[in-house]
Amino acid sequence: MKFKVIAGLVLLLGIIAASCGSETDMEFKRYYIGGEQLYRERCQNCHGKNGEGLSNLIPPLTDSTFLKTNKKLLACIVNNGVNGQLLRVSGKSFVGNMPANDIAPVDIARILTYITNSFGNKMGTVTSEDVARDLKDCK
Repeated sequence: MKFKVIAGLVLLLGIIAASCGSETDMEFKRYYIGGEQLYRERCQNCHGKNGEGLSNLIPPLTDSTFLKTNKKLLACIVNNGVNGQLLRVSGKSFVGNMPANDIAPVDIARILTYITNSFGNKMGTVTSEDVARDLKDCK
C-alpha cells in the first residue's frame, strides 16, 4: 500500500512538472506573451494585426527570409527606427520612416520574440542579452 501511494505521488509530480514545461519553454512564453502586448500597443497600427504591413508603404513582418537574413539588425530597426532607408522585403522595395522606440532592451527582445515567432515565422527566443549585443553594433 505504501509503495502504491509513493508511486502515485511520483507519477503526479512528474505530470505536474511536464505540464509546466522546461525553463527554456517558460522563458520563451514570457518573452512571447509580453511581446504580443507590446506589439499591439506599438507596432500593430502600422504593421497590421497579422504583420501584413500596408500596401507599398509599410513592410510586412511575414517574410521569414528577411527576418533571418537581418536578424542582427532587427534590434537596431526597432530601437532606432528607419529614416529613408531602402528595405527590400517580400520582393518589394520600401523607403520610408519608422519612428524610434524609447523602450528597454528587454521590451525590444519581447517584441522581436513575438514578431519572429508569429505570422508564419519560427525563430525562437530573442533575449535581452541578444538585443544588448546587437544594439552595440548599430550603425
